[in-house]
Amino acid sequence: MTRTVKLSHIDEPLEALSYPVSRESATTELDDVTLEYADGETNLGGLVADVPSEAFDSAAELRDELFGHLPEEALGEPGQSEGDA
Repeated sequence: MTRTVKLSHIDEPLEALSYPVSRESATTELDDVTLEYADGETNLGGLVADVPSEAFDSAAELRDELFGHLPEEALGEPGQSEGDA
């Protein structure tokens, strides 16, 4: 069963993992999650597979690594902030 999660709720599937977790295990566990972001979507397991770290000690560590590998369009328009009107 495929799950869809918005980028703003990425912590939910990450916190469901048992830590420490290897990149390989996290990839497998998150393979059924579609991550929706500002201008598209991606498979969360596939995104985890692309990060360089081999293992993660916490959901926060995995989240931070993932944020460093999101495509630019995932975060909206360059230079735009939530306060822009």
